[in-house]
Amino acid sequence: VAVEKRKQISIRGIVGVENVAEIKQGFNRHLHFTLVKDRNVATPRDYYFALAHTVRDHLVGRWIRTQQFYYETDPKRVYYLSLEFYMGRTLQNTMINLGLQNACDEAIYQLGLDMEDLEEMEEDAGLGNGGLGRLAACFLDSMATQGLAAYGYGIRYEYGIFNQKIKDGWQVEEADDWLRYGNPWEKARPEYMLPVHFYGRVEKTDEGSKWVDTQVVLAMPYDTPIPGYMNNTVNTMRLWSARAPNDFNLKDFNVGDYIQAVLDRNLAENISRVLYPNDNCFEGKELRLKQEYFVVAATLQDVIRRFKTSKKNSSNPLSFDSFPDKVAMQLNDTHPAMAIPELMRIFVDIEKLDWDMAWDLTKRTFAYTNHTVLPEALERWPVELMETLLPRHLEIIYQINQNHLDVPSLFPDDMDRIRHMSLIEEDGGKRVNMAHLCIVGSHAVNGVAEIHSNIIKTDIFRDFSELEPEKFQNKTNGITPRRWLLLCNPGLADLIAEAIGEDYVKDLSQLQKLNELVDGDTFIRDISKIKQDNKLKFAQYLEKEYKVKINPSSLFDVHVKRIHEYKRQLLNCLHVITLYNRIKKTPSAPFVPRTVIIGGKAAPGYHMAKMIIKLITSVGEVVNNDPVVGSKLKVLYLENYRVSLAEKVIPATDLSEQISTAGTEASGTGNMKFMLNGALTIGTMDGANVEMAEEAGEENLFIFGMRVEDVAQLDAEGYDAMKYYKALPELKQVIDQIKSGFFSPRQPDIFKDVMDMLFKHDRFKVFADFEDYVKCQERVSLLYQDQKEWTKMVIKNIAASGKFSSDRTIKDYATEIWGVEPTDLKIPPPSEPREALEETLRAMKKN
Repeated sequence: VAVEKRKQISIRGIVGVENVAEIKQGFNRHLHFTLVKDRNVATPRDYYFALAHTVRDHLVGRWIRTQQFYYETDPKRVYYLSLEFYMGRTLQNTMINLGLQNACDEAIYQLGLDMEDLEEMEEDAGLGNGGLGRLAACFLDSMATQGLAAYGYGIRYEYGIFNQKIKDGWQVEEADDWLRYGNPWEKARPEYMLPVHFYGRVEKTDEGSKWVDTQVVLAMPYDTPIPGYMNNTVNTMRLWSARAPNDFNLKDFNVGDYIQAVLDRNLAENISRVLYPNDNCFEGKELRLKQEYFVVAATLQDVIRRFKTSKKNSSNPLSFDSFPDKVAMQLNDTHPAMAIPELMRIFVDIEKLDWDMAWDLTKRTFAYTNHTVLPEALERWPVELMETLLPRHLEIIYQINQNHLDVPSLFPDDMDRIRHMSLIEEDGGKRVNMAHLCIVGSHAVNGVAEIHSNIIKTDIFRDFSELEPEKFQNKTNGITPRRWLLLCNPGLADLIAEAIGEDYVKDLSQLQKLNELVDGDTFIRDISKIKQDNKLKFAQYLEKEYKVKINPSSLFDVHVKRIHEYKRQLLNCLHVITLYNRIKKTPSAPFVPRTVIIGGKAAPGYHMAKMIIKLITSVGEVVNNDPVVGSKLKVLYLENYRVSLAEKVIPATDLSEQISTAGTEASGTGNMKFMLNGALTIGTMDGANVEMAEEAGEENLFIFGMRVEDVAQLDAEGYDAMKYYKALPELKQVIDQIKSGFFSPRQPDIFKDVMDMLFKHDRFKVFADFEDYVKCQERVSLLYQDQKEWTKMVIKNIAASGKFSSDRTIKDYATEIWGVEPTDLKIPPPSEPREALEETLRAMKKN
């Protein structure tokens, strides 16, 4: 059967004859709009666009009504500022949130088409590197589902995160031209195009400072609707695209070089051309600073326009006193930090507020989320660059810094401490420390997991925390269960709904009820069958797309995330070689078959990460072609890991690898996705793993390795890799094989840089955790042989994953940082008359 109809369960909407007929009618109408009169000549992409536009029709009325509702009620608005929104695909997520999935499935089935084929036609919107951008996407989903008046603001990159090809074992980058066929989900809004200024100079006048002789770039907004789950709320993600004004470089035109003047427009439009593919690594390029200022300058103009034209402010004399009562802005890491001096510039230079009042309003408006403790990831912009590009903002930053350091209580006798707390660093050239700017300019600072927030308070930003302890908070990350369960694992989602009801979709803590079923043989069998079905489906996908055959009954051991030394894909690779050596040593010994799947992208300029990919693929080449090993062990590098691929591999995973060095992973969200989808975790006590172990019980995870205090002690003693190499025979054998060229016979020295790093400057101490990791993996294999006990542990993990919903995270942000209350209020759908909306408004006023 081409399409297996999903169960008609209401978590994905009701199938009704009228609903199906309406979808089919819309589909055929939109197919005609694309000038395809004869369905026989239509391409799969024509069908995808017809379905996408049909679904979008159901969004637009709700979108307009939601914005009307916000105008009428004038709630406090939340603005989430992020340089990355890693949205993935939109079609299926929208169908689920609108309750149209089942009706669309049925309509497409009746039309003789394959829904999965249509879904595969959609390009991923890869406007992010990894966790930070995907978190922003999950948050938008949860803010709409919680009924918050929220807006996501970012950049509409023409080219998202690069497409990764693996050629001869090496990563090769290809441009991600995700817009080449158009994007049916966005709406250009040229009527809200805004100017953004760069360069120029500051002029002092009697009225105050003026920023003059600037170069102007226009910011064109593109709006994407963000539907909440089954509540008719549709919020907006507004992404800015750079446009050159018509008079750009007109002086060149006046001297006759018209062609050059037109070509130079690209210089302005390059601002939104490409996403910087650096995850957890700061690159101090002028274009990147331009991107960061471009998004905040356009966004703040938009925010202030909306504040001024809101119902209450448009009729009264304008006052900014209520600005923080109506506006909350969250800075997703330091990338949008220039919003702080930009808001000060608007208040002081344009709106003519006095400095102290402007600063008070600014601090009460902004809050800052820190995402990393790695020093190379913290942004520090050269003063010289900022002086050229944003001269007025540099002046404002200096003024903020002077006022910050002039506080009498600020450790008067401790000059070292004052220097550490300055916004301007002087070591090796003057630089603006953007994290310090965010902390000083915000009323709340949060980490993204309990352990990470503690490290921030006691180590990275200890001086600031001691000065203003009430400012520092924790907000443990979460994931949206709509995409990461209903969409990617419908079999499991339906089974849970049948077992405990459907309300868990909006209240994931209800998964705790599954603990009552942990000993039920039928439920254990059903959970196990769903996992096996997912594994079989993923194996078929790999065979079709990658021409790789894997054993669906083997243990799927999966390690997918950005390639970085701290995430320790190397440790996993050393374990794979250890398993290989054990099989070779005693081929007849019993062995639990394993398929090790590693995937992720390396930053294009990150040499060591690219070498790690080459090592993994080289090891795979040897292991996979050794007849002695056969199907006992397979190693697969998953090319071009992205959101849509994550949705396939995560439900099929048995073992989730979360093995960063303790104290280096801020939170992780992949770990949560695997847990929710019935994978068991092997991991260190790092990031959100710590809280996952608290929720499920440490005995229900495979925890190994050093804790944060052990790492600190090892740092104090001095880490000596050679000590482990000499003490552990299996480790020595593995390293000697890599060194000797066993896995690279044509180029024996190719991994010399990797070996030098491991022995001489391994900041992440791979060898120190090797022995415990290998022993922990033995426990994994032992338990996997008892499928009933393994599945019981799986059920306990799923039952404990409720805390890690982004709905819970957003509730915490809303009540503890933004000063807004989530609501279950359902906006009347557009099919109901306007009186229904007015009735809802009256009910709200009464309450």
